Amino acid sequence: MLHLGDAPVEAIPFSRFSIEAGGFDHDHLVFKWQSQGAAQTLYLKDPDLIRSFRQAAPLELMTHVERTAQQVRRARQGRRTLLLVALGSVVGLILLLWLGSDALVQMAVSRIPAEWERPIGEAARSQFLAGQTVVKDGPAAAAVQEITTRLADAAPGNPYKFEVTVVRSDVVNAFALPGGYVVVFTGLLKKAESPEEVAGVLAHELNHVLLRHGLERIVKTAGLVAVVTIVVGDQQGLVGLAKRLGVELLTLKFGREQETQADLQGLHLLHRAKIAPDGMIRFFERLSESDKLQVEILSTHPMSAGRAERLKTEAAALSRQEPAPFAFDWGAVQAGL
Repeated sequence: MLHLGDAPVEAIPFSRFSIEAGGFDHDHLVFKWQSQGAAQTLYLKDPDLIRSFRQAAPLELMTHVERTAQQVRRARQGRRTLLLVALGSVVGLILLLWLGSDALVQMAVSRIPAEWERPIGEAARSQFLAGQTVVKDGPAAAAVQEITTRLADAAPGNPYKFEVTVVRSDVVNAFALPGGYVVVFTGLLKKAESPEEVAGVLAHELNHVLLRHGLERIVKTAGLVAVVTIVVGDQQGLVGLAKRLGVELLTLKFGREQETQADLQGLHLLHRAKIAPDGMIRFFERLSESDKLQVEILSTHPMSAGRAERLKTEAAALSRQEPAPFAFDWGAVQAGL
């Protein structure tokens, strides 16, 4: 017997009922039957009432009840599986970004055309040179240009046109930016005892560009935004991102692996350019005197003494050749400073 509100009492055989699960979480019992030619539906939402019904269900409805219970179990199991898969995907992505970030960065950098790098490096160089005194002419500028051109011409598959700027400063350093912009400080030219030492430093810096280490640092610093920008092929977005970093590009530290790679590739570049690699090794040996108070574990750069020893081992495996002299006089270059 079934009584619905103020409607008259109606007797319905159990055989006319169908039962299925309903609701978002399949936590409702839905009764359906035909009455006077019209489809009727009744929802049971109360958990206690549903439980009581299942315990007292007549034999005629047990098949429906069991089928409904199986339906609920499958639906909930499927939802739990989907949730676990989604959670596993999120955790996997986080692990990929965390543990495999270097591989992700390299993949993104490999999608950047070489011509995109020029405006990136130009933006950083322009900001830096705005507060510097540039040595545009004279023996020093000509010597550095000759060394750089010789190295660049010896680099296999070089897609860059390296542009060198000499800056008047006592800092003993040089750096290269994405796109092929190179800055050399006069402090390095004063400290170096030979043009081969300067060539060794420049070979190292040029290989940071050739190996695209600067781009890797930019992408890693900018994070996921840079990766997405690259993947969708947005050149202006990447250049704008790099411009916002500005002079900060000059302070991005290379990892130890990148420094070692630039050292070893630089040594081979010197050999291909017929420049004696001994100068590079001697320069690091002399720099090692200032490393004595440092602890290597606290520095991203390998210690100069260790770099010199590694380069000696690598140089010993190179084929013997007669170095080609430079066209300039090194004494005149230093005297002009």
